[in-house]
Amino acid sequence: MSRASTDFGAGGKNVDGRDRPGHDGARGGGHRLLSIFALAVILVVIGFVGWVYSLGPLPLDQARRVSTSVVDRNGKLLRAYAMADGRWRLPVDAKANVDPTYLKLLFAYEDQRFYAHDGIDPLALGRAALQLSTRGHIVSGGSTISMQLARLMEPRRQRSLYAKLHQIVRAIELERALSKDEILNLYLALAPYGGNLEGIRAASIAYLGKEPKRLSLAEAALLVALPQSPETRRLDRYPDAARKARDRVLDRMVEEHVVGVDDAAQAKAVPVPKLRKPMPILAPHASDSALATVKDAPVIKLTLDSNLQKVLEPLARDRATALGPNISVGIIVIDNESGDVLARVGSADYFDDSRAGQVDMTRALRSPGSTLKPFIYGLAFEDGFVHPDSLIDDRPVRFGSYAPENFDMTFQGTVPVKKALQLSLNVPAIVLLDRVGSSRLASRLRQAGGNLVLPKDEAPGLAMGLGGVGVTLQDLAQLYTGFARLGTTRPLREVMADKDDREPLRLLDPVAAWQVGNVLLGTPPPENAARNRIAFKTGTSYGYRDAWSVGFDGRMTIGVWVGRPDGAPVPGLIGRIAAAPILFDAFARTGKTLVPLPKPPKGTLVANNAKLPLPLRRFRPLGELVRTGGEQALHIQFPLNGSRIDVDRSGGAEVAAMPVKVAGGVLPMTVMVNGTALGEIDGRRQRLIDPPGPGFARLTVVDATGAADTVVIRIQ
Repeated sequence: MSRASTDFGAGGKNVDGRDRPGHDGARGGGHRLLSIFALAVILVVIGFVGWVYSLGPLPLDQARRVSTSVVDRNGKLLRAYAMADGRWRLPVDAKANVDPTYLKLLFAYEDQRFYAHDGIDPLALGRAALQLSTRGHIVSGGSTISMQLARLMEPRRQRSLYAKLHQIVRAIELERALSKDEILNLYLALAPYGGNLEGIRAASIAYLGKEPKRLSLAEAALLVALPQSPETRRLDRYPDAARKARDRVLDRMVEEHVVGVDDAAQAKAVPVPKLRKPMPILAPHASDSALATVKDAPVIKLTLDSNLQKVLEPLARDRATALGPNISVGIIVIDNESGDVLARVGSADYFDDSRAGQVDMTRALRSPGSTLKPFIYGLAFEDGFVHPDSLIDDRPVRFGSYAPENFDMTFQGTVPVKKALQLSLNVPAIVLLDRVGSSRLASRLRQAGGNLVLPKDEAPGLAMGLGGVGVTLQDLAQLYTGFARLGTTRPLREVMADKDDREPLRLLDPVAAWQVGNVLLGTPPPENAARNRIAFKTGTSYGYRDAWSVGFDGRMTIGVWVGRPDGAPVPGLIGRIAAAPILFDAFARTGKTLVPLPKPPKGTLVANNAKLPLPLRRFRPLGELVRTGGEQALHIQFPLNGSRIDVDRSGGAEVAAMPVKVAGGVLPMTVMVNGTALGEIDGRRQRLIDPPGPGFARLTVVDATGAADTVVIRIQ
């Protein structure tokens, strides 16, 4: 079968007008080039996308790591801890922590359209290129704050087109991932300031000694200038270079009409700091404790008041220095209503090894001396067998082999119960504790938050009333808040938390708590201190190892401890002399007006001794009978049997006269010394007599019925 032939004309075309085979023409070549170009673009785009993808996610978690900061109840920095690599980097909130003047200079100098662009600013890049070409040097950079943040998050040593492209991509990613305020805050936390300082807060604190919340124009310009070349402008090494850089920023601000010429000139006249200041360390013991308790928190907020802490730490340091070497001081301040710790001074000097400065003496277990006596009296008032105006004997007494004595080795005779507490007499306290019960006292104090520690395998005994038990200053202060709170305490809180589920703890009934507080308000204050302003109690442990003073008003309770952390005795270390003046000074340094104690609760019996019910007029130990159908037995109240009487005859017979006081019996009564009658007792049941010469003397009083009472004393 034959195939039809095809004719082509002279132009190479078939009669139907189709091109000859193998002759595509120019249009076919153009299509191929376009296809190749499109393929190349696709490949570049795919490669670019792949490169961007290969960069991985933004390292935001690493960038957000900061030094752990411990702040007070108002957000003020108490202490910061350097990061693991030694850098100081503090979190920043531009709106709350940074002066607006600094932000105005920063935006004008670094990124004028920060809030308008999406990570890159074409106008800034064009301006930077034009300035470089016309002036021959870099006048302003084209990098936005977002691009600079990208560089800080992923630093590169060499500058290149690739590095700039990397910054641009990351800047766009940052703009998509974070808000403008978040980008600014992160930049302000990461900006380098030389050495191990990062961020405006760390730099401002280290170089200017303050937070960047209030900055002068000179300070703001300086902090804008330093990150441009942080190592060559370090204030502690190259202050002149830093000053010149600051002045260039000011000149630029004048050119941009951001700052006036006169203001810039005044700012230039301000010298730059030349030394780096230490980072603040306030409340170091409380901060250390919080850091050990709260894990992985960039900011730990405490209940402390930094202003109060600032005035009490120097007080502790100065008083410890005055008291002698190796002495430390602990102070704690508690808000009565909330139980929040407002200040904690753990030692005289955190960095003084000779005083064991890093040992927190507010948490150390020590002997409380007489500071537990108010709780003994509180339980006695609660039980109703004694009243503050009841009379009680301060005379030698023995409980088996235990014979308590007063601190000055003398006895006061019969005294009001309130005076026995105010003078911290030992015998009345132990007699009342014997009636109340040592185990009951220990149980009640533990119930109210006082963690008492007894020697191993030892049960509570009478000696705990005079310090024979271990307690911490913070627990003791918590217990004392119960008097101001009329019978309840609250567990102490030092770390702020979103939820507060602490419940009040029972210490005493309201009337008893008020009575104790009212009695302690009348305690004689230290020298040059006003009376009846602060309710307080002092204590001295056995062997002069611990001196205490705890006091309160209607607002706060302050506890003070003085001694050697190693427990060594310090001769002459007495609570009233060493600790009480610190207590009163601490109240004065709070800067707050003292708040009166609460009013007496309903049902409180307020009366003098004569108006008390008969059983309350005088405390009698169990087993002693009350005479109801006759006179009270004759009893010499002063001097006490076995007491020593110091007689000063240099001022004449009138000054040297010795009083004799009796209770009970029937008038008239005769006083005899060593069998010789010296006169009669007057209607007030007392008489002044001329004491015999040095040595032992027998003093006898005989009443109208022939009843007699005799004591043996020593005159010296």
